[in-house]
Amino acid sequence: MSETLIAFIAMTTLVSAVPGPSVIFVTTQGAWRGPVAGLSAVAGIQLGVFIYFLLTAFGLAQLIAASQTLFMIIKWVGVAYLFWIGAQAIWASFRKAEDHAEPVQMRAVKHGFRDGVIVSLSNPKGLLYFIALLPQFLDPSQTLWPQVLKLGVIAMLIDGSIQTSYALAGAFLSRGVVRGGVNRWMERGVGSAFLLLSGFAALTKRAV
Repeated sequence: MSETLIAFIAMTTLVSAVPGPSVIFVTTQGAWRGPVAGLSAVAGIQLGVFIYFLLTAFGLAQLIAASQTLFMIIKWVGVAYLFWIGAQAIWASFRKAEDHAEPVQMRAVKHGFRDGVIVSLSNPKGLLYFIALLPQFLDPSQTLWPQVLKLGVIAMLIDGSIQTSYALAGAFLSRGVVRGGVNRWMERGVGSAFLLLSGFAALTKRAV
């Protein structure tokens, strides 16, 4: 194993382990909607990561980052969506139990995966990862796409494993608080976390 690959694995592990929008998202999904939602959220996040690796392989990620307009569109879509998820969680805490008629498993898979993809693709910090960090581990004298594919698979395995741990931990810690007032306050805490993430995303600036 080359020193460059070791450095990439170490960097990816560190970036993935540090709590950010994706980690907080999968953890709160596991805590709020259960382990199925948490794992579905991880799958959605990783699909978004895979799409960005494909864009990087074709040079489109650099184009997005270089365009002020495209970057701002992605940024504010992310801000709005995080805000919407947070507001949805807080609103759910005020609804009556009978309002939750949709089957839990179906709701968990549908919302967890969908929200995971959108959060991943609209995370401006995630995009900057592919622009500022990934190119440092690519050899410009070699064909680009096989390198990106290799690093992409490694990154997704590391990132997916860490996020799975967070999602299952969130689901485990929330056991026993699935009803009554405690559950309502947990939903409000989840919503507040997403509103805070929305604010942080709004402050993210494009790399010069």
